[in-house]
Amino acid sequence: MSLDLNGKIIKILPLQKGTSQAGKAWQKQEFVIETADKFPKQVCFSTMNDKTDEIQKYKVGDTVTVSFDPESREYNNKFYTDLRAWKISGGQSSAAPKGDTPPPFTDADIPPAEEEDLPF
Repeated sequence: MSLDLNGKIIKILPLQKGTSQAGKAWQKQEFVIETADKFPKQVCFSTMNDKTDEIQKYKVGDTVTVSFDPESREYNNKFYTDLRAWKISGGQSSAAPKGDTPPPFTDADIPPAEEEDLPF
């Protein structure tokens, strides 16, 4: 099963490295994106080994599409779910969302003065 999710990168976590019990070296890179839905969600993805280079091409604030596979494993009668990213595409720097920040105020925004005699 493969899924895609669009969003803005809000955090890139530190690279983790280690050695498995079988003696093989591994590395894991996690990152968090925030969706642009009406109710935004923050979703953490992970990349392993050779796929960790994928996230290094991007920076916080970039809008990306993440293709991933969800997988769960059981440990001590509890299930742990991981969203394993296998492709990251996009990389446009995101500007401020519409409606979030108003445009800068300029002199052209001031209406012309009307000359009136006010009674007070």
